[in-house]
Amino acid sequence: MSHSKKAEIFNKNEAKVNWHDKALWYVREKRDLSAHKVQGWEYLRELASGIKANVLSNLDEYLIQFEKNAQKNGIKVHWASNAEEHNIIVNNILAEHNAKKVVKSKSMLTEECHLNPYLESKGIEVIDTDLGERIVQLAKESPSHIVLPAIHKTKEEVDILFQEYLGTKPNFGNPEYLTHEARKHLRDKFLKADAAITGVNFAIADTGGFVVCTNEGNADMGAHLAKVHIACMGIEKIIPKEKHLGIFLRLLARSATGQPITTYSSHFNKPATGKEMHIVIVDNGRTEQLSREDFRASLHCIRCGACMNTCPIYRRSGGHSYDATIPGPIGSILSPGMDMKKHSSLPFASTLCGSCSNVCPVKINIHKQLYKWRQVIVKQQKQPLLKNSILKIAGVVLSKPRLYSLSGKSARFILKKAPKFMIYNRLNTWGKARDLPEVKNEIFDEWYKKRTKNG
Repeated sequence: MSHSKKAEIFNKNEAKVNWHDKALWYVREKRDLSAHKVQGWEYLRELASGIKANVLSNLDEYLIQFEKNAQKNGIKVHWASNAEEHNIIVNNILAEHNAKKVVKSKSMLTEECHLNPYLESKGIEVIDTDLGERIVQLAKESPSHIVLPAIHKTKEEVDILFQEYLGTKPNFGNPEYLTHEARKHLRDKFLKADAAITGVNFAIADTGGFVVCTNEGNADMGAHLAKVHIACMGIEKIIPKEKHLGIFLRLLARSATGQPITTYSSHFNKPATGKEMHIVIVDNGRTEQLSREDFRASLHCIRCGACMNTCPIYRRSGGHSYDATIPGPIGSILSPGMDMKKHSSLPFASTLCGSCSNVCPVKINIHKQLYKWRQVIVKQQKQPLLKNSILKIAGVVLSKPRLYSLSGKSARFILKKAPKFMIYNRLNTWGKARDLPEVKNEIFDEWYKKRTKNG
């Protein structure tokens, strides 16, 4: 199903769409306030972009350096070329320790690899411990946002969900009560877990350590209580030196939620005595994306979600309408590279306004890449007959000045003279909440010619 069809489903609840839009724009405004308080914000973005570009140009060397230093620290390093290999490796590690109960902190890579259902099919209990992730897990849904995974859920909906699965009392969506009950539920899971799985925000080549950023401390709770810690990371998460970390940490939280820094920036360098630490380094299509010159910069992404918070399409269509692990503008660049046929509609789910590129902390030219994907997809994927017909007609009109002028005059005449119901009706959903501006008698072209003639 195309993005527009799924968005149509989301838009049936107009009140919820308006709430979703307002909530995300609030986060975007927090980002702006936080960024403007940092002297040299744009310089930080330039530095981060340059570091990421350097990493991608020397990725093989940095990965080998990271592996060498991680192993020196006592971390066991594994390599996976795709999602299937990643899942098998994780399952084998758990099997070695007879681990049947796993606590997992938020990781978009494990979502991408569909690790949860794979492990559950092997009889392993996997509990997502990030509150938002746990909410969508109980609802049997996928995250709709990479930082705010349950942003599509209202507190009243969470209230009903917790009553069903956690046995809570009806509370009219009281956030304090719901959070308290979730904490009690998750504490028990942490204490009984055999192993912990985390994502990786940044892996540092010159130390062999890695950093996990959370606001709830759930990664620490899992990793420190369990005997086995498995960290899963994409190959692009490498940064060269520990001193570069400060640049990215200052950018990440401000871009994501408007915070000066995430509440917990947890550094993992070696396993504690008597425990094991593993890291699974995954490709899963990233090398192929790296080979695409027009799209390789998409691998700069640090998964802050800023492009989603600002995107007018995402805010009013919801994350599930993208039917992809990473939704929003950045996902619309990454997903066609994984499966062009399935995700061919995503690059068209954009106004190309450039707001996503303006807020991206690592300066990915997102809107330009979306436009480039459109050109690729139109050439390689069969387009709907109606769309092709409209574009061909538009191409003819726009290529012939006289026809274009005549079309404009006809449109202005209709807008001025036609009864309003002919324009604003059920067929014109755009006009439901908007009115066209008043049409003036004189257009720019006529005004300019008259001005030129009069000297």
